[in-house]
Amino acid sequence: MTAVPLVGALAVGLGGAAGATCRHLVGLAVPGRRSLVAVNVLGSLALGVVLAAPLGSAIGTGLGVGFCGAFTTFSSFAIETVTAAESEGRDVAVGFALGVLLAAIAAALLGAAIVRAAT
Repeated sequence: MTAVPLVGALAVGLGGAAGATCRHLVGLAVPGRRSLVAVNVLGSLALGVVLAAPLGSAIGTGLGVGFCGAFTTFSSFAIETVTAAESEGRDVAVGFALGVLLAAIAAALLGAAIVRAAT
């Protein structure tokens, strides 16, 4: 492995460790589904910022793929949606899934817009 891919891999690993730790802390501080919504929306906002910011390759990869990838959680989102369908009905599950998806997309667009407005 050459130096450049190694630097990117290390950046992803460090960012991932930080993102997973932050995800766990949010889960401890915010109960239930709200923690899942919080990390997915905040992570999407952060990813929008990272993608729009003029960062170097290793930093952008470490923050985007590493931190944001580990901070956000698709698997928990899928499980929570299935759990909602089973316990509260399909309409609640669909509303939850669409709400989180739309909020995350809006947050990513907002993050990118903030960076563009500031630069």
